[in-house]
Amino acid sequence: MQWRRRVLFWSGAVLVGLAAVGFAQAADYAYGLFRGVVTHNRFWAFLITPATFALLAWLTQGALKPTRGSGIPQAIAALKVEDEDFRHSLLSLRVAIGKMALTLAALAGGASVGREGPTVHVGAGLLYSLGRRFGFDEPAAAGRFILAGSAAGLAAAFNTPLAGVVFAIEEMSGAFEHRMSGTLLTAVIVSGVVSLGILGNYAYFGHFDIGLPLGEAWWAVLAAGIVCGLVGGLFARLIQPSDHGFRGVVGRLRARQPVVFAAACGLALVLLSQLTRTGLYGTGYAQAKEILEGHAETVTSFGALKFLGNIASYWAGIPGGIFSPALAVGAGLGQNLSTIMPGVDVSAMVLLGMAAYLAGVTQAPLTATVISMELTANQQMVLPIMATCLIARAASSIFSHKPVYRALADKLIEGYEHELARRHADAQRDELADDDLSASDRAMQERASRPMVEDPATPIPPSDDHPDDHASSPQPR
Repeated sequence: MQWRRRVLFWSGAVLVGLAAVGFAQAADYAYGLFRGVVTHNRFWAFLITPATFALLAWLTQGALKPTRGSGIPQAIAALKVEDEDFRHSLLSLRVAIGKMALTLAALAGGASVGREGPTVHVGAGLLYSLGRRFGFDEPAAAGRFILAGSAAGLAAAFNTPLAGVVFAIEEMSGAFEHRMSGTLLTAVIVSGVVSLGILGNYAYFGHFDIGLPLGEAWWAVLAAGIVCGLVGGLFARLIQPSDHGFRGVVGRLRARQPVVFAAACGLALVLLSQLTRTGLYGTGYAQAKEILEGHAETVTSFGALKFLGNIASYWAGIPGGIFSPALAVGAGLGQNLSTIMPGVDVSAMVLLGMAAYLAGVTQAPLTATVISMELTANQQMVLPIMATCLIARAASSIFSHKPVYRALADKLIEGYEHELARRHADAQRDELADDDLSASDRAMQERASRPMVEDPATPIPPSDDHPDDHASSPQPR
């Protein structure tokens, strides 16, 4: 049994690596098509982007609803809740394939989204489905497949094997399970070897030989950590669904007219893009790399505009991640901060800004540190980056009290349980008069009747009308 599981892990890791490489190349091609069109005539975006957002919002109304958003919250929620129906609704092969296809469509339409979060979702779905197919459907065993698939997906997406391991420990599971260590490392290594064999030994942004000497330059650490951490925390707060305030209004508008709302978000992205020379479309990888290299043609407000473009894309509820777009925002903010830090190397300031903003958004300082190091193949900035990310994590918590991926995962679980409670209450109401209901049933009815703005990617529980789709109440781990 042990060897059977290991072979499945290794085989699944190969599949994840191949899927990540193919997805990355397809994403570049899809965005290249859009870029070619808007380079010829930038006004085509006014037609293409809103229409694409509206189409994706319409396509993801039913069974493909879990394909919306980043994909990392879906994987975390599936790891957290040991309910087979809930996990299957988030990680089935149909969802994995739909995630890739619809994210490619989003990039082809100019959405300001990344592919790394979706790759994590796809990796978790592939390994989970493989394990389930060959009999490893016991909750704890399935959780190990989900965890390993998520880590392998991130490692292959960025070509950052160490970041994949740290991500699994810090962001996905929250703790390291000793007996899982060898299996997890093996899955990451196999997936990374597949990516390495096809694409070669490369750094995501290239090799940067930059440093930050002791002394006055370390004021850059404090500035990047506070400013980028605060902005990252604000972004995390704005994309988290809420029943109250401004975010509650946004959620209710999206729930009332999802297609029209998505089209309006697409139009907002296009209008914001008209204020730049390079546009705000796609992952932002090209702009971030140019800013790092110090010869960017982006406007000075690129970081702030990309921030707004990312919010518009996420609020639309379309598939797509936030990792790469977050790095682009951080690069823009770092470039802005370099103007008030004349004694600091511009590239070093930009790298600190990228790391700090990513740490502010995710509140995962170790993952942000390791990713920033591996993306630029830079070892000299380890201590400055780590210090910056820790400061950014603290600053981010002022706006966002919980890490964004975990908050979104909790919202997915809450929405699923709310729908199950509503259906149970409806069934009880049909069977019994209100006077005959027990106190627990009345409490359940009251809970189910409360209005709730759910996460746009909340899965739809299987209907009780179908005997094969039995949905039991999710049990937290």
